[in-house]
Amino acid sequence: MNEPHQHHEAVAKRLKRAQGHLKTVVAMIENGRSCLDIAQQLHAVEKAIGQAKRTLIQDHLDHCLEETIGALPRDQRAPIDEFKEITKYL
Repeated sequence: MNEPHQHHEAVAKRLKRAQGHLKTVVAMIENGRSCLDIAQQLHAVEKAIGQAKRTLIQDHLDHCLEETIGALPRDQRAPIDEFKEITKYL
């Protein structure tokens, strides 16, 4: 389970985007930009990190959980499918 998952590249891309937004926020603070502008950029940082986290968790569940439990009959899959679905609200 140490090999990169399908969406790790997408997670890294989102985190790099957040890193860029964060650098912008620091520069904005240092340059005395308005609190509204800074808050908007901080919101963008939070959204990028949140999306990266959700993508990572979903990818982990899809890859590792499915690998661990293996094939289940349809009538036994409901709890697993529901668990995977509810994690979208993290």
